[in-house]
Amino acid sequence: MSDDGTTPGEFEALVMSIATSGMLNLGQIPDPDTHKTAVNLPMAQHSIQMLSMLREKTRNNLNGREEALLGRFLADLQTRYVALSKS
Repeated sequence: MSDDGTTPGEFEALVMSIATSGMLNLGQIPDPDTHKTAVNLPMAQHSIQMLSMLREKTRNNLNGREEALLGRFLADLQTRYVALSKS
């Protein structure tokens, strides 16, 4: 357990869970229940906002690996969101 009471990997799992939801709502991965893809931009935007808030609330409290993971997922979702919202 770390100083903040979490076990190693919990933060990464949280970030990946939110990012996966974003990818699902951007139609980038199939729904595990229906095996179909669908685009839901408002829900994708919600995932992006959640990751943005998480980054802001954890600023200067993450290790390099956590910061990089969060930054990569957030940038990827934002890029995909912009591309889809323009089409």
